[in-house]
Amino acid sequence: MSSSIKQPNVITCKAAVAWGAGEALVMQEVEVSPPHPQEIRIKVVTTSLCRSDLSALDSHAIFPRIFGHEASGIVESIGEGVTEFQEGDHVLTVFTGECKTCRQCKSGKSNICQVLGLERRGVMHSDQGTRFSINGKPVYHYCAVSSFSEYTVVHTGCAVKVSSAAPLEKICLLSCGLAAGLGAAWNVADISKGSTVVIFGLGTVGLSVAQGARIRGASQIIGVDTNPEKCDKAKDFGITEFINPNDCNEPIQQGWGLTVTLGVPKVKPEVSAHYGLFLSGRTLKGSLFGGWKPKSDLPSLVEMYMNKEIQIDEFITHNLPFEEINKAFELMREGKCLRCVIHMPK
Repeated sequence: MSSSIKQPNVITCKAAVAWGAGEALVMQEVEVSPPHPQEIRIKVVTTSLCRSDLSALDSHAIFPRIFGHEASGIVESIGEGVTEFQEGDHVLTVFTGECKTCRQCKSGKSNICQVLGLERRGVMHSDQGTRFSINGKPVYHYCAVSSFSEYTVVHTGCAVKVSSAAPLEKICLLSCGLAAGLGAAWNVADISKGSTVVIFGLGTVGLSVAQGARIRGASQIIGVDTNPEKCDKAKDFGITEFINPNDCNEPIQQGWGLTVTLGVPKVKPEVSAHYGLFLSGRTLKGSLFGGWKPKSDLPSLVEMYMNKEIQIDEFITHNLPFEEINKAFELMREGKCLRCVIHMPK
């Protein structure tokens, strides 16, 4: 007896492909393979541009490549063994997954999955292969998501099912930057009422930290940035004072307390400090994705947005069609946007 289960086929669709460091993305047709076991293929609805996409594009990474990781979409097909998702489900993609079975996922002390952690080699976690190709030649992934394509394939552990009532064109920001900032304030720094908070860099992530600090009741939230045009906008998210270090004669970072690192450095990833600084009680903490376990925690952030407890809409400064994706990169390079949301053709 023949099976009645519909087997997904290869899809040909448009993607914005990067062919070299710092070069404009090229809109062209790619083939997208059917999902492998424990994978799903997603029709991308919206994807927003994150600073790390730009940083990775400008680096000497592996090419050709499809960037993009902050996205929302609808499940188009499912691979063998998938029970958590079905066709038509609304999802967010995540650049760091959660298998829920490894030691670190089960520990309650770490959000760095040992199975589906940050993927840096441009391939899928499961078989070290790609799901994109052009004329039979592989096109590499970014963070095992690659959302600058009309369709993409991700592991089930790198997708989060969300309510169909939530607007996909808004909540896509929660799949990276906005959630990372809130988590840095709440999970990592654990800001308390009456605290003084200083935020270096007032992009989407920094302003999301400000929003988290304001919600926690911080009494003073100081924003530090070299772009004076960010001053007025920053106040909408809770910044109480703005400092441009170019206007100051003394180092801005003088003081004591807890320092939390987040985001991707543009240059010089090494960190050095004199041991005497730590003897005086200072603390330095790192974070990835604000400490959130993505599949476990993101649905609650979506619910908070739906209940108007957190801001998302105000971070979206531009809405652009997919064919204008290079304009989004230009706006980010020039510091003229927070988040550009890219809308795929319907």
